[in-house]
Amino acid sequence: MPAHRSPGGTSTTLIPQSAPAGYAVRSPARHSSTPASAARRVGTTTAAAGAAFGVVASGAFAAIIPTNVGGTTEADASTDVTKATMLASQSAPIASSATSTDGSPSGYFSPVAFDTTPAAAHQAGAPTATASDVDVASLDKAGKIAEKIAAEHEKAAAAEAKKAAARKELDSVIAAGGLDGWIAEALDHMGLSQSYATGLKRIILKESNGDPDAINNWDSNAAAGNHSEGLMQVIPATFKRYVHPDFANESVTDPVANITAGVRYMIDRYGLETLAAGGRSSSSGGYLGY
Repeated sequence: MPAHRSPGGTSTTLIPQSAPAGYAVRSPARHSSTPASAARRVGTTTAAAGAAFGVVASGAFAAIIPTNVGGTTEADASTDVTKATMLASQSAPIASSATSTDGSPSGYFSPVAFDTTPAAAHQAGAPTATASDVDVASLDKAGKIAEKIAAEHEKAAAAEAKKAAARKELDSVIAAGGLDGWIAEALDHMGLSQSYATGLKRIILKESNGDPDAINNWDSNAAAGNHSEGLMQVIPATFKRYVHPDFANESVTDPVANITAGVRYMIDRYGLETLAAGGRSSSSGGYLGY
């Protein structure tokens, strides 16, 4: 078989002509060794194996990565590291020369503190926030949120109490009856504010003087046979069209039903502002009706 000389020119390896490219066969003399000599070489050849294969260290451990896979290197020829030695060197931890801050062996993990201070604060020279500082800040924020929620609940409770008080007063007025009671009940059924009660009362007093049974026998409607009746002095046709559905079955002279018909007609024809103003008025302030 032809001889092949290594790049250094110091050793010769016989390669069978039929061997694949990159496959090296060591000579019998170089490949054989006694167990004792192999054991002695374990400690002395680790560094050489690291140089030949490449050692990647991470903390207290190292991984050996081949640097010339598929080829023959000077390190292979000179060190003759066995597969068992290489596997042992790959799996064994390599001690670090550094000492951990807490005095623990370098092969163990130590607690890590995280800096929660914003980058802008670091630039301004602010001290690093500790875990206790973050906890206090979180508690303070949670406390403010709880106070805000409590204030909102208190506000809502106050509004409900005020609403309940107004309802109680309204029920009392309605129960008392009379003109004020009829006006309050009519506005409540129509979903209108009780603030319109003053203007509405002025209209009723002008139209019927507060008499639910008042009938007009002298105007044009009366002449046509359509007498205006009730508190708001509405004719039967107007009553039928505009009375609130809750009182559809009531007579035209029913106080609350009559008010709802007159108010709904007024809003439809002249707008809500006419109700608030207490009816239409002349330039001199005189009542013109609705």
